[in-house]
Amino acid sequence: MELIDNEETENGNLRLVADNESNSELPEIQKQFVNFMFLKVNPEWRKLNAETKKVFKSEFQGVFKEFSKDLLLLSYSLVGFDSKADLMFWRIGTSLDQIQEMTARLYRTNLGSFIETADNYLSVTRKMMFVPPSEAVEGDRFRVAVGDKKYHFLYPCAKHSDWYEKTDEERDTLIKENFMVGKKFKNIRIHMTHAFGFSEQEYLISFETDEPNDFLALAEEMRRTPASKLTMRGMPIYTCRLRTLSKCLDSLG
Repeated sequence: MELIDNEETENGNLRLVADNESNSELPEIQKQFVNFMFLKVNPEWRKLNAETKKVFKSEFQGVFKEFSKDLLLLSYSLVGFDSKADLMFWRIGTSLDQIQEMTARLYRTNLGSFIETADNYLSVTRKMMFVPPSEAVEGDRFRVAVGDKKYHFLYPCAKHSDWYEKTDEERDTLIKENFMVGKKFKNIRIHMTHAFGFSEQEYLISFETDEPNDFLALAEEMRRTPASKLTMRGMPIYTCRLRTLSKCLDSLG
């Protein structure tokens, strides 16, 4: 059995599918780059007067909107959830250059001079998967809607060397056991993208849900599986709340 990255059942869970000859008949779909960029605001920002902050935020939002034509962009607030970051951008597209250019343009804004990158994760899909909710087609296993759940939990992972000493069959068994745990939580959408070569992480797993309590229960069950003992970094490190960019910026103070 093979774990298909980002592939989901109609209930939003990862699915395991057998590798069969019919897969070769499916159309080739372009890969997507996936970026999770976490930003921290300088405390000096809060000392600015309201009118200045309004102008600076408008400029920042204008640049953000420009890139929405070529990138799938989602903004999340971490205010009150985490001390490491205040804001997260989930950016998905087919060009690394666009992701880099957008970052540079945001930094050149007036608001950009008050923010710094707290963390940055880059990964890739094996096929084009992510689409806005408005473009989702029910039952289409190649097009996964994102950004329609309130909360997003990011879960970077790297495996111990013992993982690679196991046979393919043994690894498949461990993956399948984790999959069966995730299948219990039908309101949690699970995504996996590959980060090997971009950073010390090997892949990124993220979870979208409207019910944080269900995610905590899922994480607790996952922690007890045999596969978790072979994971070097496998605990959620960021809790994010989906907001419009305007609301995210207003929450900065």
